[in-house]
Amino acid sequence: MGIKKRKGKSYAKRVADINQIYDTYVKTGLPNREIWKRYIYPQFGICERTFYNLLKASSNPLFEARAELLTEGFLFPELLYPEDEVRDPAYFKKNP
Repeated sequence: MGIKKRKGKSYAKRVADINQIYDTYVKTGLPNREIWKRYIYPQFGICERTFYNLLKASSNPLFEARAELLTEGFLFPELLYPEDEVRDPAYFKKNP
């Protein structure tokens, strides 16, 4: 049973920002590499592979909902989605 690592708020904001930039320039017909080279890399300093991974991360519907809440200014979206929270049952035995 592996522990699923949660993505932080800054990660969600970065994904939302990068996707907003990507959506703006993909409509003009620029190739992905040019969008990364001209607009993403100078601002975020990420490699091209990371850029593609962030675009893929935004396709997760649950992640999209959280990123949207963050861009709207809701600071604690995990309060709305507690089902992915991992709690160690032994913690409460050690710390009553």
